[in-house]
Amino acid sequence: MSAMILGSPIFSKSRIFNRELVVFAQWENENNLNEFLQSNSIGKQIARGWHIRLGFLRQWGKISGFEIPTSETEIDNDKPVVAITIARMKYTQIPRFLRWGRPVEKQVRDNTNTTLSLASIRYPNTISTFSIWRTQQAMTDMVHGHSKMPQPKRHINAMKERDRKDFHFEFTTLRFRPLAQFGEWNGKQNFIPY
Repeated sequence: MSAMILGSPIFSKSRIFNRELVVFAQWENENNLNEFLQSNSIGKQIARGWHIRLGFLRQWGKISGFEIPTSETEIDNDKPVVAITIARMKYTQIPRFLRWGRPVEKQVRDNTNTTLSLASIRYPNTISTFSIWRTQQAMTDMVHGHSKMPQPKRHINAMKERDRKDFHFEFTTLRFRPLAQFGEWNGKQNFIPY
């Protein structure tokens, strides 16, 4: 997928023509991942950039194309957490989704409790968000409208609108425990707050 800056204008280079690649992949085991990063041409490109390895915690919603574990694990509210959303949009709902979604993108991007927050798109209609949070509590405070930033209800209001009339034909939110990170993203490293 192509990387996007959260909250960027709809018709901007950072949203439509970004040449940074985002890959979200699932592996049977770490040895297979390491072999891919060392021997596959795309894997070698990924290895030159930044990547994070994650342990599954829980899922809301459903998405095809991944084998999501059925057992869920809770994480300590004071530990870092990674949130990923993947959605396959209904074409007719994209303008409405953007109207409700961009304020939420800005809310996540500008939250001082995120260490990295990105979005990505695979044209024509698959979108994803990715955010690393200092604590699970900070993330759930944002989700439920309890954060101490301006207009704290943006996310919860957008979810109510989605419940009223869904934007997607497939949607999932996944929560992960960050395990390890490698390389740099835009000259920075160490996004996992230990």
